[in-house]
Amino acid sequence: MAQTFDICIRGAGVVGRALALLLARERLRVALVAPPAQGGGAPDVRAYALNAASRALLQSVRGWPDEQHATAVLRMEVAADQEGAVQFDAAEQGGEALAWIVDVPALEARLHDAVRFQPLVEVVDAPVPAPLTVVCEGRASRTRALFGAEFDVTPYGQTAVATRLVCELPHRQVARQWFAPDGSILAFLPLDGPGGNSVAVVWSVPHEQAPHWLDADEDSFTLALIEASRGALGQLRMSGPRASWPLQQARARHWCGRMPDGPGTWVLAGDAAHNVHPLAGQGLNLGLGDAQALARVLRTRQGWRPLSDLRPLRRYERERKAELLPAGLVMDGLQQLFARQETAFAALRNWGMSSFARSGPLKTWVARRAMGLDSARRA
Repeated sequence: MAQTFDICIRGAGVVGRALALLLARERLRVALVAPPAQGGGAPDVRAYALNAASRALLQSVRGWPDEQHATAVLRMEVAADQEGAVQFDAAEQGGEALAWIVDVPALEARLHDAVRFQPLVEVVDAPVPAPLTVVCEGRASRTRALFGAEFDVTPYGQTAVATRLVCELPHRQVARQWFAPDGSILAFLPLDGPGGNSVAVVWSVPHEQAPHWLDADEDSFTLALIEASRGALGQLRMSGPRASWPLQQARARHWCGRMPDGPGTWVLAGDAAHNVHPLAGQGLNLGLGDAQALARVLRTRQGWRPLSDLRPLRRYERERKAELLPAGLVMDGLQQLFARQETAFAALRNWGMSSFARSGPLKTWVARRAMGLDSARRA
């Protein structure tokens, strides 16, 4: 007899695999759609900044990497294009760390192993019928379009250029970010544990600059990064290839609906539902928040309601949109403010950053929200 499933998850990235493990814990039978892996390709240079809530979720499904691949951030330093600056310290906020910088290949490998040992999750190479289909295919999801979910996109006019660096000086578990007068934003994220001197780089630059920096020779590229980082970590050497992707803010208008070609319902999660600017490192945290909220809504639904019932899914949609609103507004506002190059805006943003650094309760509230401390307690 053919295997039957309660839920089909389309997309086997971090959010899709974490959700599959959460649902299997509720004794639901899950089909996880993962096309066959393609051999070769450049090494993955991405790294995620994950907060306490995301860490707790991944630990609960045995998907958290070891310390060498999940570096605790004890301090964050943000510098504007003039004298504006703000610092965050984990100890001041009463947390173990501001975030953990997690190596993407290591995280994906741990989740892959966790799924492999979960008998209620079956990895399939094509979608299968189920009462509920969850779309976790990422920002370029084809299924989202197939199901008729409109996706409103606001391009930022920037491209993220990512790579890995070995630095002359140790990072000391400090994440650093610099805003430049031309609107570009450079982030150095600490890697390789407490004593490491490697960083993951995300350099958000205007679209027209991206081809130059992707093709530049290593000396020119690292010299530009030394200048943009104001020499904070000394001499720099590339330890990985360069990758890039366009930046945007986006959100689906509707996150759930009836299947267009048969019984059952669908719902969106992760980047298939929303995209934000990476300047605050909240993208995957928000996606894992979707997974946790969806699993909770399905677990606590009234027992007589089938998995295909739209009422719990609409409750999930309302909850997540409300959670996303402040994060999206703040990140979009910061990006727009630093993208303006007029002198008046430069003075305003530097004054604003310095004022925020002295704001006391507001700074604490923002920091604890980004750290996911309240969410971790609810989990």
